[in-house]
Amino acid sequence: MNPPKKRTKQAAKKTMIANKPRASKQKQSGKVKELYDQTIFRDWCKACGICSAFCPKKVIGRDNAGGPVVERPDDCIGCRFCEIHCPDFAITIVERNVEPGRNKA
Repeated sequence: MNPPKKRTKQAAKKTMIANKPRASKQKQSGKVKELYDQTIFRDWCKACGICSAFCPKKVIGRDNAGGPVVERPDDCIGCRFCEIHCPDFAITIVERNVEPGRNKA
């Protein structure tokens, strides 16, 4: 039977580094989250609910009349599921043009 190994200072330091909280992946990679604008053409929409039912991030909700409402625009990932599946072509998703160093309008 081998005696237990003693922990060296280097091994202890590695453990301390491994247990430190790290910055989020977004900050580590230096990537900026892409933002998207959602436009709903109310005159074309028949309030079928496809967009709100299948939005993976629940960006689109429904108002009291059942019509679509953009509830959390900054959570949109740009998958365009709503745009592709809308039977009335009443939704458009476009990437926001935010220039570095400028505030969002």
